[in-house]
Amino acid sequence: MSKFIKIFIFIILFSLLFTLSLPIESQGDADAKEIVKKMDELYRSSSSYAVMEMEIVTPHWQRTLKLDAWSLGMDKTFLRILNPKKERGVATLRIDNEMWNFLPKTNKVMKVPPSLMMGSWMGSDFTNDDLVKEFTFLEDYTFEFTKVENPEQGVLYVKCIPREGLPIVWGHIIIAVKEKSYLPIWQKYYDEKGKSMREMLYKDIKKFGIREIPAVMELIPTNKKGSRTIVRYLDAKFNIKIDKGIFTLRNLRSRI
Repeated sequence: MSKFIKIFIFIILFSLLFTLSLPIESQGDADAKEIVKKMDELYRSSSSYAVMEMEIVTPHWQRTLKLDAWSLGMDKTFLRILNPKKERGVATLRIDNEMWNFLPKTNKVMKVPPSLMMGSWMGSDFTNDDLVKEFTFLEDYTFEFTKVENPEQGVLYVKCIPREGLPIVWGHIIIAVKEKSYLPIWQKYYDEKGKSMREMLYKDIKKFGIREIPAVMELIPTNKKGSRTIVRYLDAKFNIKIDKGIFTLRNLRSRI
């Protein structure tokens, strides 16, 4: 065997060993990154419009809101309540890290301070941040695959930990997604001491246009017995042309 052939074989074997030994972890990281990216964009994309129902259930009362929502990228969100009549026209606007609410009864626009981003939106179990997505998994969390008790076959689990210095109340979040589609099954939220705080369940996969999403999200707080909030997507459109004038304070004040 010539010296040239020996060198060639050595290079091939070295390349093969390098390929087998290193990219496994890198590929895993890439998959985890794709999962959290899909979670961020699942209901948004480059632009979106949706009509939803929000059912709020507590031990003492229950009500259902109908609203429409627009988004542009990850930075702009506009929500407006359509029904019931007494809350019709209540609207929320978020641009970058700023958020405003409009209350038709008082004809006032109120800016939401950062300290209230984790406060309840319209008495639901969803926070202001849940609705407008000030923080994203991809940019504001570190993430890695993790193990859970009683894992299900065909399911991947990703642990997300907030990056240091950000005003995020969760100690960590665990996401469960289907292995093939990366569609979410549930998310579990924990405080800094590892105590379970709430759980989000994703149900009823439906196709809106060319995109499949869970059409129902049920949020259950573990510290509020008998309470839950269910969001149902009645219609949704993604990657559509949207008038940028929607995301303005002037539009926030407009009545319907």
